[in-house]
Amino acid sequence: MKHTLAIIGFGGMANWHFENVTKRVPEIKIKGAVDVRPEALEKAESLGLYAYKNVDELMADKEVDIVTIATPNNFHKDLAILAMKNGKNAISEKPVTMNAPELAEIIKARDEYGKLFSVHQNRRWDKDFLALKSVLESGSAGKPYYIESRVEGSNGAMHGWRGHKINGGGMLLDWGVHLIDQMLWMINEKVVSVSASLKNIASHDVDDNDRVYIRFESGLSVQIELYTNCFVQLPRFRAMCEDGTIEITNWKPDGKVVKRMSDEEMKWEDEIVYTEAGPTRTLAPRPAHTVKEFPLPEIESDWADFYKNILGVLDKGAELIVKPEQCLRVMKVIDLAFESEASGKSVSCLI
Repeated sequence: MKHTLAIIGFGGMANWHFENVTKRVPEIKIKGAVDVRPEALEKAESLGLYAYKNVDELMADKEVDIVTIATPNNFHKDLAILAMKNGKNAISEKPVTMNAPELAEIIKARDEYGKLFSVHQNRRWDKDFLALKSVLESGSAGKPYYIESRVEGSNGAMHGWRGHKINGGGMLLDWGVHLIDQMLWMINEKVVSVSASLKNIASHDVDDNDRVYIRFESGLSVQIELYTNCFVQLPRFRAMCEDGTIEITNWKPDGKVVKRMSDEEMKWEDEIVYTEAGPTRTLAPRPAHTVKEFPLPEIESDWADFYKNILGVLDKGAELIVKPEQCLRVMKVIDLAFESEASGKSVSCLI
């Protein structure tokens, strides 16, 4: 079945939606776009799209049954509700809203109008993340107790409207929403506390160098790091598990799994062991035969699978992968991170 899509807000991410849907999801025809900037409409027209005069004209177009919203974050809620009210299925760029109560309004409208609503959390399809998820779910490295997830850049201030608080800018809402969504989707546990340190190094109006700590019911702790002023990079992921350590260096992904291969008790003689760290037994290297290094699993994945899932839901009754209720948990964690920064304290919860 063919579907017709229109895009609200034809900036950088909208261009991504156009290119990838057009080339890789032929069941969806992208008809047109609307934007308040003349240059953006000119860009859309140069790609063969119809340039709507305004949002009302788009909403009145009966041919369009899917609307993708790629505006600054503070417009997502009203546009999503308006689209569903006009009989259209709606997709929002991330972050879905400015906060959790706004998303609750969208979910209520979805139920009222009976339309599909989802959020473009495309990084659930990232190969580096899926490699981590695969190893953890296999149990081959044992039960995890610490997971680190980070993105690090050194270009300083946030770009464009992402540098303005009124638009929902800042690293927590820009990148943090992706990293938190990955963790909450992968870890099937309740969150019991959130603590955050959100810094304004160059952007001033928004957070641009952040750390967020999330603790789950089992005691598993996740550290999210979001930097724009980092000049020495650490691994993209590291997971400390009871029987090994998983390190994923980059997005490709490169990395390794190092596992304990022997249950022999580590015994030390009475004599001091001299290492580069000085005299120590605790930090002395393990015998080589007690550990083994394994490569990461090879993962095939595609961001366009997000739209293929949307088609599966609309045409075949498939299960929606990115559910609004899941995104509501993410937004609640983000709200608590802002609360923690404001109070200077960890915030207890049960999400």
